[in-house]
Amino acid sequence: MNIGKMGVEILGTGSCTPSRVVTNDMLSEIVETNDEWITTRTGIKQRYMVNGEPTWYLGAEASKAALADAGISASEIGLIIDTTITSEFITPSVACLIQREIGAEGAACVDLNAACSGFIYGIDMAMRYLNTDENLKYVLVTANECLSKITDFTDRSTCVLFGDGAAAFVLKRSDKFFSSWLSADGNGAKFLYTKGFPNDNAFMDDDRVEIPDGTDPEVKHHYIIQDGKEVYKFATKALPTAASKAAEKGGISVEDIDVFVPHQANVRIIETAAKNLGVSMDKFILTLDMHGNTSSASIPIAFDEAVHDGRIKRGDKVCLVGFGAGLTLGSVILEY
Repeated sequence: MNIGKMGVEILGTGSCTPSRVVTNDMLSEIVETNDEWITTRTGIKQRYMVNGEPTWYLGAEASKAALADAGISASEIGLIIDTTITSEFITPSVACLIQREIGAEGAACVDLNAACSGFIYGIDMAMRYLNTDENLKYVLVTANECLSKITDFTDRSTCVLFGDGAAAFVLKRSDKFFSSWLSADGNGAKFLYTKGFPNDNAFMDDDRVEIPDGTDPEVKHHYIIQDGKEVYKFATKALPTAASKAAEKGGISVEDIDVFVPHQANVRIIETAAKNLGVSMDKFILTLDMHGNTSSASIPIAFDEAVHDGRIKRGDKVCLVGFGAGLTLGSVILEY
């Protein structure tokens, strides 16, 4: 099969946000900041945060909404791809827990970690499965993040950025226009990271092997660590690069794209990237003012809201473009 000539159709979308709203003023009560400082530097006015809801629960609720929107039953889903960096479990996968919650018995399940680019990677993976397995009819791609649990609320440079949420797409194979481009730069891993379990066991001693990984050895907590200047430089180049490469690969120009749905990281990043791309901000979907940065969930949340409020219509060529820790970047252009 010639995958380059095959695509996917989005049958349905859904999203889920926690009920708790955290405003900039609320953050100013626990860290030295204020609404004007946050708004002018990021474009964010508020964000949603969980009040006990686990990551998988948000994903399951978003998946139920996407299935209802698609008009199909969970039993028809053959593969669940979940994108997250904030699972409650090392194992089982969030995808397995979503399968359990929605009743998609027998579906294959896998989690994918590409940070904020995760949903782009997930759609690309879904397309390849759908177009190389004729027995696979529908794929559910879900993104769910609870960044509040890896946020350092004493660090005003990062805690103002992040929020929680989830969204999901139901996909099927299609001959509609589709093009994707994925990449990464592991040399930038040190600019944005969150540490996991320490490298330790009962038999380690003073002669242990020390191999530097580029991160700060003094950082022992599981909070997000970010070099804002380096991430900004990367992101403002990554967005136009990924969008242009996907357009070129699909044989179209950037001007042919009707709507851009970027990762919702920072309005300054998006404005600078749009200028570098030569595209008016009128074509960009922005929801970060209400949601903040929800990592891999930010693009599908923005897409879902734009579909349901009429900003994205059937027949539109839509560019989904992400960038994040890894450093990862990627873009999918498809016809909605």
